[in-house]
Amino acid sequence: MRNYWLDKLFFDLQQPELAAQYKADRQKVLAHYPLPADLRRALLDDDFAAIAPRVNAYLLRFYFAICGMKDDEFIRRLNELPGKPPSEERASRHG
Repeated sequence: MRNYWLDKLFFDLQQPELAAQYKADRQKVLAHYPLPADLRRALLDDDFAAIAPRVNAYLLRFYFAICGMKDDEFIRRLNELPGKPPSEERASRHG
């Protein structure tokens, strides 16, 4: 289930100043968002599988980019989520 405050956080992090603050001290920035404890922990641990189903996909990609994740790593992790076939399987079904 999506979480409004998680979407809001990720949207707000598009502001360079806030993104820099987040990189410097995640807990301080997270204190301004009423997130459930499990989601807060997932953010602190970069728990991709716990975060992904709860946020807009475009914001998810941006979030992990500002956290330093390269695009190829993001795509790999996205493809590894439960219920998602690897990209090679998807490609072979269509061609």
